[in-house]
Amino acid sequence: MPTTQYAGVFTDDKGQFYYEASLGFDLITGKRIKKKARKNQNGKRFSSAREAYKELTRIRSEFFQTNGYSNYDMTFEQFMNEVYLPFYETDVLEQTFQSRKPMLKIIMQRFGKKQLRTITVQDVQHFRTWLLSKRRGGANYSNGYASLMFSTLKKILGMAVSLQYLETNVATKVKAIPKGKAQVAYWTKQDFEKVINLICIDDLYEHLCFVMLWVYFNTGVRVNEGTALWWSDFDFKKKTLRVTHMLILESKTNWQRQSYTKTEAGSRIISLDDDTIEILKAWKKRQVEEVGNLDFIFSYDGNPMIKSTIASIVKRYAKLAGVPEIEVKGLRHSHASYLINEFNVSVLILSKRLGHSSPEITLKHYSHMYSGIDQEIAQVMNGNIKIETAKKSSVAFNGNQAVKK
Repeated sequence: MPTTQYAGVFTDDKGQFYYEASLGFDLITGKRIKKKARKNQNGKRFSSAREAYKELTRIRSEFFQTNGYSNYDMTFEQFMNEVYLPFYETDVLEQTFQSRKPMLKIIMQRFGKKQLRTITVQDVQHFRTWLLSKRRGGANYSNGYASLMFSTLKKILGMAVSLQYLETNVATKVKAIPKGKAQVAYWTKQDFEKVINLICIDDLYEHLCFVMLWVYFNTGVRVNEGTALWWSDFDFKKKTLRVTHMLILESKTNWQRQSYTKTEAGSRIISLDDDTIEILKAWKKRQVEEVGNLDFIFSYDGNPMIKSTIASIVKRYAKLAGVPEIEVKGLRHSHASYLINEFNVSVLILSKRLGHSSPEITLKHYSHMYSGIDQEIAQVMNGNIKIETAKKSSVAFNGNQAVKK
């Protein structure tokens, strides 16, 4: 069943949209409660994935409002396994669910054996302290990760309240953890030039590394958007790149190429410069000659390149070139920096190129990079307005505004 960008919404072989969701387990029979439909409450078939998702959201809300149980003996672990996790798995992207598993496991270990109704404000406060503590026994997580984990606990308990397992959410009485402002390291144009000048493209694998780094730096695609790129996504005549997929993978041979991106705005078309077009043409020719006709751009054996491999490539060449060792997502930030500092690109254009839902999101992440442009504008303003003040006043003053001579 082909998936859509909306969790729990799918299309059948005829292109018809439908939703399917698990609503936990029946506490009497122990059977899983499932809901599936191709029509809304008025009997009309869904004409879009969004319509199906809106109906699914309504069904969930209605179910949870009318089917809350007062199980006073339920433990936190039981609530997680029977109620929260089945709901959460269908409410977010599969990639998000998989990435959150380690964090959810930690929360389960902390509160699992406790009865839901016995969790106190003190328990939550101790958890908050443990997340940030640098002392022996403390987790010492970064503010960003600790904030995410703490807010997740708050959402879990909040759901328990909405389903009538709890009367109040004790986590709301504990001060939230501020995320802090994390600056993602990136490469400047000079850094990137140092890196690519060390790559010998005579070698097949190094040629692949060169192409991969070049495309990420010059397009700003997200990591899993880049690994999902097929040759069919490029239009060499129109000089464009179509971004409509992302790769969900666990290993080099266990992956899924999903037909949607992180957000709706993520589906986009990016214009390419002539240098990028020529680099891709040369790589495609070599790939066909030495390996064969492959779907994936970043591949030498038919399988996609995985994130850990890209991270190793970035780290290796950064070390050789003596430039900052950045994360893979730093290549996306490098692209933004390159466009801002080299071409003074507008926020609107950058937002569309990066696949952000709004320019506000772009400014949130990259406003600090525009500081240099403000200085350039000030220089341009010098002498632009002609100043010739009058030698005689044209204003007649009255009352207490008059200046006596």
